[in-house]
Amino acid sequence: MTFAAPPVDLLLLHPPSVYDFRDQAILYGPVSDMVPSSVVFELYPVGFLTMAGYLGDRGLAVRIVNLALKMMTNRRFDVRKFLAAQRPAAVGIDLHWLPHAHGALEVARLVKELHPDVPVIMGGLSASYYHDELAARPEVDYVLSGDSTEQPLHELLVALREGRPVDGIANLSWKDGGRVRTNPLSYIPPNLDDADVRPELLVEMAVRYRDVSGVLPFNGWLANPTTMVLPLKGCAWDCVTCGSSKSTCVHLTGRRQPAFLSPARLVASVQAIGRFSRGPVVIPGDLLQGGEAYATAVLDGLAAARVDNEICFEFFHLPPRGYLARIDRSLPNWSFEISPESHDPDVRGALDGKCGYDNAAFESFLREALALDCHRIDVFFMIGLPRQTYDSVMQTVAYCGQLMNMGDPRLCAFISPMGPFLDPGSRIFEAPERYGYRLFARTLEEHRQLLVQPSWEQILNYETEWMSRAELVDATYDAAERLNALKCEHGRIPRRRAQAVAAGIAEARRLRARLATGAVPDAALRGEINRYSASTVCDKRELFWQRHLFNFRFDAILRAALSGRRRGATAPSAASV
Repeated sequence: MTFAAPPVDLLLLHPPSVYDFRDQAILYGPVSDMVPSSVVFELYPVGFLTMAGYLGDRGLAVRIVNLALKMMTNRRFDVRKFLAAQRPAAVGIDLHWLPHAHGALEVARLVKELHPDVPVIMGGLSASYYHDELAARPEVDYVLSGDSTEQPLHELLVALREGRPVDGIANLSWKDGGRVRTNPLSYIPPNLDDADVRPELLVEMAVRYRDVSGVLPFNGWLANPTTMVLPLKGCAWDCVTCGSSKSTCVHLTGRRQPAFLSPARLVASVQAIGRFSRGPVVIPGDLLQGGEAYATAVLDGLAAARVDNEICFEFFHLPPRGYLARIDRSLPNWSFEISPESHDPDVRGALDGKCGYDNAAFESFLREALALDCHRIDVFFMIGLPRQTYDSVMQTVAYCGQLMNMGDPRLCAFISPMGPFLDPGSRIFEAPERYGYRLFARTLEEHRQLLVQPSWEQILNYETEWMSRAELVDATYDAAERLNALKCEHGRIPRRRAQAVAAGIAEARRLRARLATGAVPDAALRGEINRYSASTVCDKRELFWQRHLFNFRFDAILRAALSGRRRGATAPSAASV
């Protein structure tokens, strides 16, 4: 007997990168080694939580299901059977990151097959870029563009329920008699205070729908409960490679300047997370984009709230003198990450954005931070940049060794390829020849087809004037091998872990060569490919902060669980809302 799930007004589904990844043999490579999630990209966007909170406040029942995570952690999980048992009034599927081009469309197709009368809604930055191509597909009914769709989504769900026209709903692309129509991109809120991240919603959903794995952010999150509070949308910088740069946002989201979460709401969100978790809280995007007064107000608020979670900041540029000391006075536990992208001033200058500082100033900044009680510094470099050669990549790795010579284990360095895709809407994507790039895919469909190629060399949607796709792969493996050895030499990672990473790189090289011969993967080869498609350029454990003996505050979780059970007992049906 199939269990019939309670009705919901919106079922939010996060798809895997490639829908049938469990049956495919694809050497994904190190494209996800610098993010918490795996090559399946099972980390769903934070917008799922803000939408669920916004709609819930207005009486709508929302359920989040991380399909990607359920599929990767349970080989027997039957997606078709699960979806057939659902009773949603509407289904929302994210296409925020372009590597979901295959999975998002396949999940949409399956939903339409099982529930032909249920509207399928898609959104996210990549969906915004490809809104007309998406809306023209038979498996998609509506696309909401922009970086803030809570209000238009609410208006759409109400209009669909009441049978009213949708031609006045902002940011909406839709089919009208088979013809795609696009409403104006006019909903661009000037601040983010209507979009709260509420961790208690995840606990309530887990209890109400008896589904813990469906709400977890990524695989391994219970052991490493890293969370995020987004302080802004948009950007003041205009890096040529970024799909969220200033000029990209003007085109993609209509946002000409960043919109911020107020300091009070930001602090309240961090406090809300701290009531449930002792894990680190990441505040990305650089608070200083809002000006020093804004950043200072946030720090003062966190200090007054006595936040004891580790707070990880991101810096786009070197902060003003004294700013680090202010953080140190405000917080007992803090760290930061910064991405100079390359040690090479010629390469850094070609990015035309946030990396406008020289190495001497950068190193002085690092020494200032290390003189304080900063717990950790992550420095990220990239492969595949404009004007970057193989030799430049290897010199960047040598520069990482110079940073390690500072002798402080709190300073961590990473390098990874820019990929698998250039960001749609970025200046490089829009004018590749101008920046020395060649694209292998432009449309959504072309990217969908790239994702099922046998190895990440063929999946890459670009090569550069300075490095072909094959050379980008060679540079990545060589750089990873050398940096791994440097970390071992400097005592940053245990010898056994370094040996395991080195063995993984060697095996990935071997598999790449074998796939290049056109070998058809059998079951044994498929298992090897899956094994060596993760933690290639480093052990992913290097990304995570020190764990606590007890990561969670179980009294708060219990209260939220009881609240979720009470709400579940009295939840209205989708038809009666």
